[in-house]
Formats: sequence, structure tokens, C-alpha cells
Amino acid sequence: MVGINLVQSQDEFNALNDFDLQMRMLDYLHGVYPKVHITLHAGELTPGEVRPEELYASHIRKSIEMGHAERIGHGLDVIYEQDPVGLVALMARKHILVEDCLYSHEVVRDMRWRENVLPTYLRGGVPVSLATDDEAIVRSELTWYFRRAVEGYDVDYRTLKRMVRDSLEHAFLAGASLWVAPEDFRMVGACANEKLGAEPAGAPCRELLAANERARLQWKEENEFARFESKF
Repeated sequence: MVGINLVQSQDEFNALNDFDLQMRMLDYLHGVYPKVHITLHAGELTPGEVRPEELYASHIRKSIEMGHAERIGHGLDVIYEQDPVGLVALMARKHILVEDCLYSHEVVRDMRWRENVLPTYLRGGVPVSLATDDEAIVRSELTWYFRRAVEGYDVDYRTLKRMVRDSLEHAFLAGASLWVAPEDFRMVGACANEKLGAEPAGAPCRELLAANERARLQWKEENEFARFESKF
């Protein structure tokens, strides 16, 4: 087990009525099992499907502050929460990743262009990864999400690359990171002067990768980037 998640259609009665109780349960359980990772679908609500007060009920903030979520799925109603500017700043400061299901937000929730939240999070410095939880509903493929980010939201290659790096940086993987700090994509000292390749030349970097699954997968990803970029 790498982490836990609570998932239900968030506009249904139980999800709305019991939300605070569920967050208090997670708050207690986090105190008992502090090393268990938590990710929560939060704020998958849009105007017209719930009462206005539900949009204002701070589901995203409570998921972070009470539910101890390290990652947030969807996060659609962020601009309707209390103090949205402060909330986005909090998420950036605490490095709370948003799993942005861009295409399904458009198809299922009719959140398009300026109404979608991807630009809001990117402008606010919040780490974002593109994700899909609707492959069986809208027959989506993750590749579509990357294409849609470019065509519909003018996301450039550098930002797409950052999203991919963030998806590994905030994955519930074992061990240390290849990077100096979250969203600071400079390699740690052991690998800072290494040339990319299947096997780093220096013993300190090899030892880091051997002992840390997270760093090992990040090193592999950087090699994949290098191979791709060498074609252009």
C-alpha cells in the first residue's frame, strides 16, 4: 500500500453531508499513522450542480489542512472557495500537487478555456500533473490531455516537461529525490556534474540511484527527455 484516497461523486448527498466528518476521521488517522500518504479528490464541483454554499465550503482547503492531503484530484472549485488567492498560495508553498484531469473536465464538467483551472494553478506556481480518471467514461487517453493542454491552453513544452517531472517528484515512491527541492529541478550534489546515460560515471550518484527508487526513476525520465529532445 502506497497511500489512501477517498473517492465518490462529490456532488452526491453523502459526499457533501459527511465531508467534515470524513476530514476529521482522516485528521485522527493521520495522527495515528503519520507515514501513510493521503491523496484526495477535492473540489470536483461546478456552478449549477450544487448549491452556492457548497462551492464556498472550502473542500480543497479542508482536504489539505484537516485531511492532510499531499495531492489533490481535480480542484475545480478553487476560485469559489473562501480566500482563493490565499489557498493557491498555500498549495504552492506546501507543494500540494494537483492531478488535473483536463479533458474530462471539459467533457464531463463543461469547464473550458478560462473556466478551467489549469491556468490558475500554473500562474500560482502550484505543481500540476496531467491525469485521467475517466478512461472508461469518456474513452480518454493521457496523450490527449497533453495535446489538449497545448492546443487549448497554450501550454509550452517547458511547462509540459515540468508537469512530468512533478508527477514523479510527488509520486508516493520510496527514497530521496534526484532534485534539490520540490519544483527546483537542479540535481543534488551527488549527481550534479554527471552526464546523462544509462549508468552515471561517479560512484556517489550510482549509490544514490541504487538506494532510492524515486531518484532512480527520475534519472531514467531525464534520459528519456534527452533522447527525445536530441531528435529536434
